Formats: sequence, C-alpha cells, structure tokens
Amino acid sequence: MEKMLKRSRQPQDSLLDKIQRYRGLILVISLSVILVTFVLFLMPTRSPSDSLPRKFSPMNANAARSYAVIFDAGSSGSRVHVFCFDTHLDLVPIGKDLELFEYTKPGLSAFANDPEDAANSLLDLLSKAEAVIPAELRQKTPVRVGATAGLRQLEGDASDRILQAVRDFLTNKSTLKSKEDWVTVIDGNQEGAYQWVTINYLLGNLGKKYSRTVGVVDLGGGSVQMAYAISESDAAKAPKLSDGEDTHVQEMYLKGTKYYLYVHSYLHYGLLAARAEILKAGEESSNPCILAGFDGSYNYGGKKYASSASPSGSSLNRCREVTLKALKVNESTCSHIKCTFGGVWNGGGGDGQKNLFVASFFFDRAAEAGFVDPHMAVVKVRPADFEDTAKRACQTGLEDAKSIYSRVDPNNLPYLCMDLVYQFTLLVDGFGLDPWQEITLVKKVEYQNSLVEAAWPLGSAIEVVSSLT
Repeated sequence: MEKMLKRSRQPQDSLLDKIQRYRGLILVISLSVILVTFVLFLMPTRSPSDSLPRKFSPMNANAARSYAVIFDAGSSGSRVHVFCFDTHLDLVPIGKDLELFEYTKPGLSAFANDPEDAANSLLDLLSKAEAVIPAELRQKTPVRVGATAGLRQLEGDASDRILQAVRDFLTNKSTLKSKEDWVTVIDGNQEGAYQWVTINYLLGNLGKKYSRTVGVVDLGGGSVQMAYAISESDAAKAPKLSDGEDTHVQEMYLKGTKYYLYVHSYLHYGLLAARAEILKAGEESSNPCILAGFDGSYNYGGKKYASSASPSGSSLNRCREVTLKALKVNESTCSHIKCTFGGVWNGGGGDGQKNLFVASFFFDRAAEAGFVDPHMAVVKVRPADFEDTAKRACQTGLEDAKSIYSRVDPNNLPYLCMDLVYQFTLLVDGFGLDPWQEITLVKKVEYQNSLVEAAWPLGSAIEVVSSLT
C-alpha cells in the first residue's frame, strides 16, 4: 500500500515530455503522411468519363465535334473541303491536317449539256470526304455545294439543270445531311465575304477592331472579289439603292464584334473570264497579249473566241492598252467620291484595306511564272513584280516559253503575258494600289501549326456549323 502511494505521488509526464520522448516516431509518421498527401495532389483528377469502358471513348470524342463538307464548284474545277470543329468553333485536325482538301478538273460548267455527268464528276470527291467522317456523324454533317462564276455565266437553264442534278446526286448517293438550298450558285458578294471571314479567322483577327483585320482580293476564274472591313462612318456613306438598302456593305457579328464589311464582286473579271474580255477588246484578227507563235481559239462559258498572236508577237505596252479597254477604266463615269474600275464605289479605303491578302489565281500565276516559290504558303510581293515578270513573258515566243515556264500548264502558256499584264493592271489601275505597295500573296494560312487553304469554303463551313449548333 505504501509503495502504491509513493508511485501515485510521483509527478505525471507533461505533454511536452511525451512529445520529447516519442519525437522520433512522430517525425517518421508525419513525413509519411506528408509524402502520401503530396503524391495524391500530383495525381491527375479523373473525370466521370474516365471510368467508362475504353470502347466508348471514341464515340464521346466525336460527340463533341462537328464536321462540315463544302464543295467549291468553280469555273476551273471542283474542290471539296472537309472541316472539323470543336465546341468552341476551333478547327480540330482530321488526321495530320486541319482539313481534307481534294480537287478535280474540269468544273461543273464544262458539262453544260449533260447535267448528270456534271453531278457524277463530284463522286470521287464525295467518297473521299465521307471516308474521313465518323460513320455515326455522317447523317448530322452538312454538305454544301457552292457554285461560283462559272455556272453564273451559263446561258439558258443550263445552270439550274446542273444544280438540280447535283441535289439529286447528293440525295441518292450521299450519307451526309443535305438540303435543297445548300446547293446553289452563291452570290459573288457572299463568296467575297466568306473569303474575308476565312482569312481573318485563320489569322486570329476575328473579335479585334476592324483596323486590325486584313483586306482580301480573291481572283477566281469567272469573277474577282474585294472585301475589307470599314468604319461605321464610311459604311454610312455607302451609295444607296432606290429602296434605301446598302449596295456594298454587309453587317457581320463575329466573336463578339460587329463589322461593317465592304464587299464587291466583279463578274466577267476573274482570270479566265477576263481573257475573253481582253480578246473581245482587241483586234478581230490578232491580239498583242498572245505569245508569238500561237494561232488558235479560246473557249470560255460555252463560247469560242479567236485567239491568235500579232505578227510582231506579244507586247506589254500594247497588251496594257487592250487590258485597260477591257476593264473600262477610262470609259466609266464615277458618280461617287472614290471608285474602282467600272464606276464602282471602292468602299472608301481606310485601315481595313491597308494590309491586303491577295489569293487564288494571283498566287498560282506568280508561282508558275517563277517570281515566288511555289512551296511557300504566304509571300510578300508588290504589284510591280507582276509587271516585271510580264515584261519577260511578253518578250518570249511560245516555243521558248515551253522550256522557260515549265510549271505553266500548256493550255495556259499562250496567255501568260496576258494573265500577268491583267493582274498588274487590275491591282494598279482597277483597284488603285500603288505599284510598290506591299501585298501578301496567300495560298494557305498557318493555323495551330498546320496549313489551311485560304479559300471561301471555310467561311461557309463556319456559318453552317454555327447555324446547326
């Protein structure tokens, strides 16, 4: 009993004493807890979809994507573009590229007398487009066919019959979502607007001030378009039609920003159509724009034009005179403050036009004539470069040109002088550019480390996908 009392009288260990006695064990436990917590913190958080079986993941990935198939049925050929977008309307790769792009010749307008053959010319392109779209998304994927200037110029009901044949073709042979009004001849102004949207989308300019956007000149086969953003005050000065509608200004709301877009399309002044205009403007027997040694005819829009070189061969200066006549630069009365060729209001100029991206046949001829690298997607040039190259081409006979300009298609070779002179004249005299103003020739635009065709179908795809979401 006495021992127990002595033991009870001994002082009890304080909390501090206990911590000191077991500090080694406490340190080991604490370090273990901290280490486990740190590892758990670094582990990626699993979303609910991570617990689903692996076989369902492709379907889920596809469900968040939207595809669009756009046919560009131009005068020189038919092209198909397939795009894939995520929920933010950003492009998603299709395989290794950000689009599928395929091309075939000739264009629909070459089948003016056989609508079914015109429609069937798209079969190979359609098959390639459908092959890259997941099967479960094909019925939801819109397919549009936009015919441009080539079909606009066909006579009679040829254009309507071709379009109906294409509609029937898509209904019977396509698994994609099609509508009657998705197969149409698109208005030239709409084509220009889509082109402007495409290039500024790829450059990341949409949503910025109009002065931060770039202007676009798109030289197709049958028509040429100019489009650029203008200020609200300049838009208010646009010439009015009798019903009070703006003639050349479209209001567009893109990525939270309102744009006033000046657009005008010049029918008959695409590169291939302009050849016919230049041949008509020259002498009946010969033309100073044709390379020496050529004697033949030129077929365009279902018509045949005499196409023979002058006895003295082609000449830049004489070709310029005929080209100015074809453009009606000095013949038209300008009823507005500022005009392009043909007496057309030019939009007033401004910051949206200062940085011009020039596309399609401008790039193609520059590459074929050898003053830009054909492997480049974007290159800075000046209008004067077209004139300098035209001087050399116009001094070359047809036989010598075959070896000097080996990149040029033999069917285009007799018209090389004409094409280059026309392009220079269009830029300088038609659109009023300074010959030494820097412009950007564009074939493709880099977007997310990939190159995408700088063509109007992307703008059309953005519109149709937006309307379906």
